[in-house]
Amino acid sequence: MAHRWTNDLTRADATPRALWLNRRQIMAGLAAGGAVGSALPAAAQAALEPNPIEDIRTYNNFYEFGTGKDDPARNADAMVIEPWSIEVDGLVDNPGTWSLADLMDGLTVEERIYRFRCVEAWSMVVPWNGVELADVLAKVGVNPEAKFVAFETVVQPENMPGVRRQVIPFPYVEGLRLDEAMHPLTILATGIYGEPMAKQNGAPIRLVVPWKYGFKSIKSIVRISLVEEEPPATWNIINPREYGFYSNVNPEVDHPRWSQATERRIGGGLFSPRQDTLMFNGYPEVASLYEGMDLAEFY
Repeated sequence: MAHRWTNDLTRADATPRALWLNRRQIMAGLAAGGAVGSALPAAAQAALEPNPIEDIRTYNNFYEFGTGKDDPARNADAMVIEPWSIEVDGLVDNPGTWSLADLMDGLTVEERIYRFRCVEAWSMVVPWNGVELADVLAKVGVNPEAKFVAFETVVQPENMPGVRRQVIPFPYVEGLRLDEAMHPLTILATGIYGEPMAKQNGAPIRLVVPWKYGFKSIKSIVRISLVEEEPPATWNIINPREYGFYSNVNPEVDHPRWSQATERRIGGGLFSPRQDTLMFNGYPEVASLYEGMDLAEFY
């Protein structure tokens, strides 16, 4: 496919407050008519996808700040994000400590409106601002021996109550196969809705891999390593039976504790109808990356 990706969502799918308020009226009408509670077909999903920024900023998983969905918004203000640097090491031509400004210098920040699907079976649509990871990797120079990209999240115990309580092992780590990292859909995001990334959303820079469950999109990155062997990934370490390294969105393969066939859109209220989950979260252009692989085995 072409290096640049063509978006199939627009701001109309993500932002207008008037549309959002009108949607709530529609939902109320559906509830009165007994339609709420069943899964909607994929063709109907576009009308149910707007997510205002207040939803995106107040419903998060970021265990460094606590395990509750509202903990990050309440606790993230203390995180220090200036100055920010990223250690780039491993099989690269230009290893070293890069300031965020230097790493982004000369790269074009684009808006990418992506579906975001959590393994917990909830979803959003988010208008990210960022750069293709492939462009960053080109800047640091990838050696031929590299097969994977590993990432690490910042650890600030004095500012992160979840780290002090050690709710999971820290630092949080993740990884991608190199061809996944180089795919045009994969971005490093620095903002949402044209505004700088909020701390609870992974400021100042995070990974976004829209066809994978959200825990793969690691937040607040401080290290990028090019490696030859498959790197560790936090949830795969904690519970490999439930969280595979690849973790592609697949409605046909259930999580051991819940179905992945449908999802609940955040912001629709308690009685929001569930919607069909799409294979690869609606990004079929990545299917060729997994030809010959058992997608159930590589959950």
